Order: sequence, then structure tokens, then C-alpha cells
Amino acid sequence: MTDVRIDDLPVRDELRGKSPYGAPQLDVPVRLNTNENPYPLPEPLVERIAERVREAARGLNRYPDRDAVELRTKLAEYLTGTCGYEVGLANVWAANGSNEVIQQLLQTFGGPGRTAIGFEPSYSMHALIARGTGTGWISGPRNEDFTIDVPAAEKAVAEHRPDVVFITTPNNPTGNAVPPETVLALYEAAQAAKPSMVVVDEAYIEFSHGDSLLPLLEDRPNLVVSRTMSKAFGAAGLRLGYLAAHPAVVDAVQLVRLPYHLSAVTQATALAALEHTGTLLKYVEQLKAERDRLVAELRAAGYEVTESDANFVQFGRFEDSRAAWRKILDRGVLVRDNGVPGWLRVTAGTPEENDAFLDAVRELKKEQEQSG
Repeated sequence: MTDVRIDDLPVRDELRGKSPYGAPQLDVPVRLNTNENPYPLPEPLVERIAERVREAARGLNRYPDRDAVELRTKLAEYLTGTCGYEVGLANVWAANGSNEVIQQLLQTFGGPGRTAIGFEPSYSMHALIARGTGTGWISGPRNEDFTIDVPAAEKAVAEHRPDVVFITTPNNPTGNAVPPETVLALYEAAQAAKPSMVVVDEAYIEFSHGDSLLPLLEDRPNLVVSRTMSKAFGAAGLRLGYLAAHPAVVDAVQLVRLPYHLSAVTQATALAALEHTGTLLKYVEQLKAERDRLVAELRAAGYEVTESDANFVQFGRFEDSRAAWRKILDRGVLVRDNGVPGWLRVTAGTPEENDAFLDAVRELKKEQEQSG
């Protein structure tokens, strides 16, 4: 077959020379690089999923509920019950992972001739999906401690007048949360520049020390809060994301969604998981405790650590983060090199996995001290 590369094809100019998103999938004893929940679903939930899917399978000759009414209703109940701010069916939309939610938002409010801004380092898929939808991407500023530089961010919004503003809290890969006053300042700046959509990505919010920013939706029709079931619900393999917003936003994204985009099996599985919210959130509490232990132990070992409200921890600083990543891997532990100079990221795993990681980084620190 003829040797042909991507750039030999008539691909769009903005895709040339780019790499797809992805983390290394290596066969090592301890994998703590993809922010997955390390706990398998409890057996009663597995059985309930089987029951729900069996029931759905009897109707697979028909298209699924196009609007996922039952699922969206249950998601609204979950948000209302855990955040103390009432939302209903009309406020919630669901899709195949939060990435598809983001894609639909950019298809609706971004696109050719429009722009989006995010404050980097942050979730790299925002920029990648923007590029994929033909939306121009603007990288906004952060402070040295990875908090958002509010005056500089306001200035960037006023200057570039973006159509979509992304705010990730807790932020990935740094882990720090964004205070509500920062979101409000950027929302006001975005509306002053021109009416723009502000998307608050709360993929990791269940792990936060603080509260969801969902109540900020009140009287702010251009604000969107996106969520996922991949992290807190331990359902990364399910691929179910959702958003909460003004009903007009939910109506708008349906203009671009593919027909019957959520399969009957996906809806059935998600509904089963929502029946076991209490049990699943207990695992979240365990992971929060382990996350806090990682922060304390890393600092005790002599590492710098970014404050974390997520299920992962950013730590450093390294003269050569790639070399440090390799040395940790050589000790049987896979963490994430996100390309943030001097820093690596580790996902909170089980206590045993975290012990193995801590042993590896303590050995690395001793090695560095002896060679230095």
C-alpha cells in the first residue's frame, strides 16, 4: 500500500501537524495517569445494570428515546439533591461524555468565524474540540500558582471578544478550584464585550472541598455548567456527560445533536448508576481522603504540590519532568506528563496503589538528592 501520511491528505489547514488527544496506555502494575476512579462498580449496581440493559435489549429494534427524558429527569434530581439548587428536565442535556457536550456547545455557539478562549494550562480537549469545529482558539493567562489572572483575563476577553469562554473548575491538570467571584467577573466581562457563552467545566466537582457553581445559573442565561459520570460515578467506560443551563441553551444544542445520539443501552446503564448514587459517592469520600494524603505525603517528601480539589494531584518541580516521568515508570508506576514544564500529575488510586506511587517518588527524591 502507498505510504501516505495525514498531511498528504486534503485535511483542513488547522488540523495539519496536530496530534490526537490521548494518554499512554501501558501495561504496568500501577496506572495512575488517566484520572479514572480506581474502584470497580459494586456488584449490586452491576446486577441492576444487567437488569436495565436486558429490559432495553427487548426494544433494540426501535430507536431509543431521542430526548432521553427519563435520564435527564434523574440527572436533574441528582443535581438538585447534591447542589441545593433546583433544576428540572428543561435545564439538563446529556450526551456521550462531557466531550460531546463541549462539542455540541461549540457547534452551536462557536464555529467558523467565531472564537473560544480558555485559561491554560487547562483541559486540552477544549482547544482540540474548538479546532475540530472550526472555532478559533485563544489561550488566556494564568498566574504562576495556576490561578486565573483575573485582570489579565478580563483584558483578554475585552480585547478578543470571544464567543465562548471556558472555565475549568477544578482545573485539569493543575487541580485547583476557581472561586465563584472569578467566574462572575469573567461572565460580566464576557457579556460586556458582546453576549458570549461561558462554560464552567465541573468534571471533577464531586471531589472538591468546596461547592458546585451550579447556583450561579440563576438569572444568567449565557452560563453553562458541564458535568460527567466518568469520575465520581466510576463510569468512565459508560461515556455519559451532561450539562445544566437555561432551557433555551438546551433547546439550542438540540439543533446540532445527531438524531438518537444516546443509545438505549447507554441510557439504561446511566439510569442504573443514578439509582446507586449514595453508594458511589461514598467511594468519592474515600478518594478525597486519599487525594489529601497524597498532597501531605508529597510535601513531606520535599515536592511542591498544587492545591487540589480534584481526584488527582500536580506535583514537582522537576528540572526535566519527562525524565522524572520515566524514572517513576521504571519503578512500575505510570503517572501523567501533561506537558506543563516542571510538573507531573498523579491520579488518586486505591491506598495500595498510592503507597506504591509514594514509595517510587520517595526513591526518586533520594536519588536526586544523592546525585545533586
